[in-house]
Amino acid sequence: MFTVDQIEKAHEKVKSGADFPHYIQEIKQMGVTAFETWVTDSHTEYFGNDAYRTSSSPQYKQLTIAGTCNREQFARYLKSHQHGETDYLSFCHHCAETGIERWFVCLEKMTCTYYDKAGNNILTEQIS
Repeated sequence: MFTVDQIEKAHEKVKSGADFPHYIQEIKQMGVTAFETWVTDSHTEYFGNDAYRTSSSPQYKQLTIAGTCNREQFARYLKSHQHGETDYLSFCHHCAETGIERWFVCLEKMTCTYYDKAGNNILTEQIS
């Protein structure tokens, strides 16, 4: 099975959202079937076959997630990030600012779904 260390080495290659699809393909080949990242500190739980799970440690000082979600502004920030205009930490700050609490990536469906603090699906996108 995969380790958090292997995943983090793959993630080091990600400089912006433009690199995300390649990262997804790399960790999928390792056996990752899904993962959930919490914006508050970027700790992530990774899932694999046969109920395998492992978690990363917090990656930065805790952020406060806005209580109200601003879907439109989040979509603008996401598009900017996907075009390589922001780094990962900036994107996480933008998520917190616009009320995004976490995202869940399903590698079977190749989707990434963003949720607010109430657990509402704010946006689901296909990963290509």
